[in-house]
Amino acid sequence: MTKFFLVLHVLAAIVAVGPVTVAASMFPPGARRALADPGDQRAAETLRLLHRICRVYAGLGIAVPVLGFATAMSMGVLSDAWLIASMALTGIAAAVLLALVLPRQEELLEAVEAGAGTDATTELATTEVATTVTGGAAATTGVATNPRATVRLAMFTGIFNLLWATVTILMIVRPGSTTGA
Repeated sequence: MTKFFLVLHVLAAIVAVGPVTVAASMFPPGARRALADPGDQRAAETLRLLHRICRVYAGLGIAVPVLGFATAMSMGVLSDAWLIASMALTGIAAAVLLALVLPRQEELLEAVEAGAGTDATTELATTEVATTVTGGAAATTGVATNPRATVRLAMFTGIFNLLWATVTILMIVRPGSTTGA
């Protein structure tokens, strides 16, 4: 049963996480192109597709830690430090994706669809900010109308990708491995 769970875990990681890392990495440069040329419908369509890939495969990606947990249980390694570190890094990667990458992609997509950012030489320090009040607490949402927003998104995407690369390395070259590595 361990081999079955391991195969499913690896396949889920390849099929679910791979597309997210690639599509998320392609989004910031695509957003810069779309913001520079607001009349380019193809650029806007590409952004919508990349964002949809990120959203859908992020949802499918929940299978990776679930199958990883099942694999670890069947191997009896749930208390190993390398696995605990991997689980923590996986949680952080998911938080980065859900809290920092996907919302910023949505903001940039909305800005492109609204025709915002028509002037690529817009002063970098200016960003429209919409504030909404819910239950007495103010929540601030930045509307991405400047090039700096794509740079921040690229940074958060890079952090997400680096976290997944680290988890992958821990899974392959784990302390106490029986593979001889």
